[in-house]
Amino acid sequence: MYQHQWHTGEAINLPTGKIVCIGRNYAAHAQELNNPIPSQPILFIKPSICLQPFKEITLAKRLGEHHYEAELALLIGETISYGDEDVLTKIAGVGLALDLTLRDVQSELKSKGHPWERAKAYDGSCPVTSFYPLKSPTELASAEYKYWQNGALKQHGKTELMLFNIERLLTEISESFTLVPGDIVLTGTPEGVGVLNHGDELQLQYQKQAPLNARVVLKP
Repeated sequence: MYQHQWHTGEAINLPTGKIVCIGRNYAAHAQELNNPIPSQPILFIKPSICLQPFKEITLAKRLGEHHYEAELALLIGETISYGDEDVLTKIAGVGLALDLTLRDVQSELKSKGHPWERAKAYDGSCPVTSFYPLKSPTELASAEYKYWQNGALKQHGKTELMLFNIERLLTEISESFTLVPGDIVLTGTPEGVGVLNHGDELQLQYQKQAPLNARVVLKP
């Protein structure tokens, strides 16, 4: 059973909520998949069943190829509703996550004009690290993170390269639906996405913190 945790190993006293994801928030990533650059944030949701710890990442091989998308993850600590101000102060912690995608399934769904849930919202499709308390909202203006696969650096995200900054993302999300304590917001992925294979050794690093390790296990 997944439980939000601080980087110290202590459980976070917040429920497990929904995951709100942002599509195409880095221009280079949109271009690598031949997608148009959006004029406003693209939003979609993963249910809480998608969450699993970034340790031993267990996935169903029968579903097809799982593609990684490393992203900055924001843990919501206070309710954010339409019209709220100072939304950045309502973030409890910052971590990292993989927005896993069945890319072939997604491409087929998009070609038919269908929703993405079968490709994005399946069990275990959001491995997430522990969280670091947000000391100051200014930290997010120039935050960065890195993702390695089998020792090779694959993705390097910087908030200053986002098409839509974090304050705008939270504001726009709350115009459509309320964020509640325990929700997670994934803020988009930079270029360099690719396939996960059984036995892959992964690392995620936020800022200058020690890298966190995980291993991929594909099961029938």
